[in-house]
Amino acid sequence: MILNTELEHKGNLVPARIVSYRKNVDSLFFTCANNVVLQLTVRRDSVLRFRYSTSGNFEPDFSYAISKYASRGYNQLDVVEEKETYKVTTKKLICHISKADLRVAIFDSADNSVLCEDELGFHWEESYQFGGDIVKMSKSSHDGESYYGLGDKPVDINLKGKRFENWVTDSYAYTKETDPIYKAIPFYIGLNHKKAYGIFFDNSFRTFFDFCRDRRNVTSFWAQGGEMNYYFIYGPEMSQVVSRYTDLTGKPHQLPPLWALGYHQCKWSYYPEKKVMEVANKFRQLSIPCDAIYLDIDYMDGFRCFTWNKEYFPDPKRMVSELTDIGFKTVAIIDPGIKIDSNNPIFKEGLEKGYFCKRADGPYMKGKVWPGECYFPDFTNPKVREWWAELYKELIEDIGIKGVWNDMNEPAVMDVPGKTFPDDVRHDYDGNRCSHRKAHNIYGMQMARATYQGLKKYSYPQRPFVITRAAYSGTQRYTSTWTGDNVATWEHLTIANIQTQRLAMCGFSFVGSDIGGFAEQPTGELYARWIQLGAFHPFFRTHSSGDHGDQEPWSFGKSITKIVKKFIELRYQLLPYMYTAFWRYANEGIPMLKSLVLFDQNDVHTHYRNDEFVVGEKILVCPVTEPNARGRRMYFPYGDWYDYWTHELVEGGQELWVDADLDSMPVFVKAGAIIPKYPIQQFVGEKKIEQLKLDVYFNLGKDDSQLYEDSHDGYDYIKGRYSHRIFTLTGKQNSLTLQQVKTGKHFSSYETMEIKFIGLPFKITSVELNGEAYDHKSNKTNGSSIIFPTDFSDIVITGVPEQKNPS
Repeated sequence: MILNTELEHKGNLVPARIVSYRKNVDSLFFTCANNVVLQLTVRRDSVLRFRYSTSGNFEPDFSYAISKYASRGYNQLDVVEEKETYKVTTKKLICHISKADLRVAIFDSADNSVLCEDELGFHWEESYQFGGDIVKMSKSSHDGESYYGLGDKPVDINLKGKRFENWVTDSYAYTKETDPIYKAIPFYIGLNHKKAYGIFFDNSFRTFFDFCRDRRNVTSFWAQGGEMNYYFIYGPEMSQVVSRYTDLTGKPHQLPPLWALGYHQCKWSYYPEKKVMEVANKFRQLSIPCDAIYLDIDYMDGFRCFTWNKEYFPDPKRMVSELTDIGFKTVAIIDPGIKIDSNNPIFKEGLEKGYFCKRADGPYMKGKVWPGECYFPDFTNPKVREWWAELYKELIEDIGIKGVWNDMNEPAVMDVPGKTFPDDVRHDYDGNRCSHRKAHNIYGMQMARATYQGLKKYSYPQRPFVITRAAYSGTQRYTSTWTGDNVATWEHLTIANIQTQRLAMCGFSFVGSDIGGFAEQPTGELYARWIQLGAFHPFFRTHSSGDHGDQEPWSFGKSITKIVKKFIELRYQLLPYMYTAFWRYANEGIPMLKSLVLFDQNDVHTHYRNDEFVVGEKILVCPVTEPNARGRRMYFPYGDWYDYWTHELVEGGQELWVDADLDSMPVFVKAGAIIPKYPIQQFVGEKKIEQLKLDVYFNLGKDDSQLYEDSHDGYDYIKGRYSHRIFTLTGKQNSLTLQQVKTGKHFSSYETMEIKFIGLPFKITSVELNGEAYDHKSNKTNGSSIIFPTDFSDIVITGVPEQKNPS
């Protein structure tokens, strides 16, 4: 007989005393008296994995986030049982595990300084409604500790004092306070007394993070289901933490085609065909570089995926071919919802093969999106991903589409609470069947993965290009991304700057924003300032909602068109620099964009800076984010910096006013840098690169720069057909030495380099090339540049100090 129907609330449960310990190669198991088990796995000397079970048994070990190519191995693993703790030591870390309550404290093995320690540590609540546990972790926050990361959160760079939720959400016209939005990246970086560590909470349920908001000296994270499963990643440099996290969750599977780093033009929507061609031809008439034009949902027949509206686009293959002839690559949108339509062969096949998501009791998951009522593929099923990849055959191989843009893949559903699937939808989860509570955050990631697999197959021998709106950790392996449906406001210009920095800090460098704003209409001034910022983002695309007016570079009058053209042209000149930065990202996990704190964590003045960032390793940028501004104050990191426009030298470690009328923006180059440049092209491949330009910025001492090149598409670079040049610049009071070491089997199309020397403290009197005198006067250009053969080994320039005018 049951009389009490009140739910018993047990509150937080905690581990009891450790009663046993065992070791299995790189994994250590600590079992408590109440059956709680901690599995500590040493993946690297600097990467530890902590995995907890409350029942004595672990779920099957499966993650969409962890790359199968992630580095593993360590140089030391010692376990010592002490009176009150177990002490685990690697080459980089010392980890103490309390026998009394399983709490963890982690120290730097070099100096025994504390890095991160549990407050209450692991604890949990039982979930009567869903079963399983609500798993929680709390850690002590040290004085002065700062926090960074969490993907696309539209708030200030430093997260301290804030609380966040990770639940991938279609957030049209979000604001600086909107949370959650489009991505769930449960990774953050702690910076504690000049030492950085990262924590990646690999749990795809709805997760939460609190950075000292609820309790002043405590940071915590928790999930509404699944395991407490996190990775501790040590630096001590922030850049090392980011690189190791990116290695763990995966670097891009290949370089993008170079055109993908060019300028892209998009709108909801360009149709019919006449309008598409009109826009494309206008770019060429005005000589404004552009590599890609986009087709939004109106190219489809009734918004049905993988179809064409033959009224608007009677012959898409011919149109795409004509666009190709004038240098445009065509990118098409594909959403996940498949319209319920018995005449649609894709719908029929998906239905017959059981590829659509179902509710708990058997009915299909039905939801309204652009085509009307739809069913949705279960992209967590590998057979569905294979099927979806095959659907791209006609679009890519036959029609000639060069890229695919996955939208609405949160998954977004119209006219329902929560704007997505209900929790009871079931998913295959690669054989680990689960509800939507677990699969929601990775749904868009797995759609992008399937799209990537289709494009890689049918674009071959060219490289695939995919864009996604929704993402979970690891999505960067397959695709680029953008920051979602923003708004044409000055605040959103600031937000776009912060979001791209934050995503790059979280392993996702191939990112940009909808330039000018998706919703509403920008002024010409705002659009120009946004283009200036976008020219330094890896993904460089204007996109807008068609019902708010035109948003092409020529839409705001001749003066704005001139400014926009100037910065798009600058982007095309800097393509070899951007491509080299991408190569370093894809090979080493080094982010292409660096917040100032990531660039120089030892300077406390960088810890709360939002606006300034470094592109690659050498270019410092600070956008103007207010109307009617003729300049702005900005902070310069330590070191010397040349104004890109005037070549004036600025000493770092201070905040200064920088003039920047509307036709300019603050751009600075690190002293000692060598910046490679291509000639301006209307699209990638328009011209044969017959000469490379190098801008050499003088600095006392020794500095290195790099240049990576290959054929800019295809896979020959994997076979060694690339060119990697390391330039070493040694500056003295009366001389400069430039050395070059080249590796790789790729032969550049150019035979000479035009080298411009900036900031020399002396007047050139002689030049040596590879140890012999070189006639620099007859090889001098009209400016201050000198022409040299491409494959020089060393150049020595000497001179006499410039005479300063008496004051």
